[in-house]
Amino acid sequence: MFIGQSMSLLGSSLTQFVLMWWITDTTGSITYLAIAGMAALLPQALLGPLGGVLADRYNRRVIMIVSDAVSALCMVVLIILFLTDSIALWHAFVMMSIRGGMQAFQSPASSASTAMLVPKSFITRAAGLNQMLQGISIVASAPLGAFAISVMPLGWALSIDVITAILAIVPLFFFTIPQFGKSQASNSMAKIKAEFLEGVLLVWNNPGWKRLYGLLGIVVLIIMPSFTFIPLLVKVYFNGGAPQVGLIEGLAGVGMLLGGAIVAIIVPRRKVRWILFGSTVGCLTLSFVALTPPTWFWMAAMWWLINGTTFIFINAPLTALLQSTIPNQFQGRVLSLLNTIMALAAPIGLGIASPLGELIGIRWLFIAMGIAGGLVSLLGFYSRFLREMDAMS
Repeated sequence: MFIGQSMSLLGSSLTQFVLMWWITDTTGSITYLAIAGMAALLPQALLGPLGGVLADRYNRRVIMIVSDAVSALCMVVLIILFLTDSIALWHAFVMMSIRGGMQAFQSPASSASTAMLVPKSFITRAAGLNQMLQGISIVASAPLGAFAISVMPLGWALSIDVITAILAIVPLFFFTIPQFGKSQASNSMAKIKAEFLEGVLLVWNNPGWKRLYGLLGIVVLIIMPSFTFIPLLVKVYFNGGAPQVGLIEGLAGVGMLLGGAIVAIIVPRRKVRWILFGSTVGCLTLSFVALTPPTWFWMAAMWWLINGTTFIFINAPLTALLQSTIPNQFQGRVLSLLNTIMALAAPIGLGIASPLGELIGIRWLFIAMGIAGGLVSLLGFYSRFLREMDAMS
């Protein structure tokens, strides 16, 4: 299952690269890139609560199969549209929205399954290995995506995602996932809402978790547009093309691979401290990328590599902290609540950043996002509840 999911992640990352570069190269517009980002993220926010409840109530393996299959079908539609020269921007936005909605179901089911497939003592290492996997997929997908669109029609480049989705689905037919708390209760919306609220209250009634969720939501709102707009920064400020975008995103994957290895080897005990440190440094590197002279692209790429490394210092300890402290029968809902907060914060941030970027320019937008996100992250070190949570982690 790990191998299958790794292949699917590689295909999804390649598709993300290809589609975002196509939108960048076709329009050169911050606004259209923002729309693409919102199209992918809003469905995750809206369907996240439902996805978390279903992951705790029903068979997570089946949820993963169905969500991966629907995502692959979306790619088949886009492939046909590209190959018949019938593609329009709105087609891509609609398919990205459906895929984003499927992610709202697949992500909590997959994440909650991890804690049932490895010993508790291995959870932090498993989180680090999963982040290494994400880094590997980005390392491979960016140059592969740049190479694919240079040697074949864009539609055929997208077909790689369909193949990797099949490779992810097949193992799920042969292996089972242990699961607690599969509910036989009513399927009414009232019952589903009540179960989701149980997860919300679990976080809300814990001062540490409540503040950590809030801080990360604000940071995501501030900096998430940078990951959508990086192709435009490379094209406009550094005068680069698809190979340069592939290089900088590939180095981010190298950084994630390095960060995942560090977490897996060290197994950090003070997880909250690692999260806040990673968030602070990662945000500031966004400013350093844009402050680099336009002829020094290699230096900007190095800063982006550091950004990828520090991203893992946030994500892996956060996932391990949640999987080791939240009862498994609640993990789907608590994970989906986190995904919902992130997915809501990201499009709001895109909605703010898009007109601001048009006004001040893409370079100064990156500088502002990095400084603001870094300052918010630093505030977390002054929270008594986060310090207490860190001491107990």
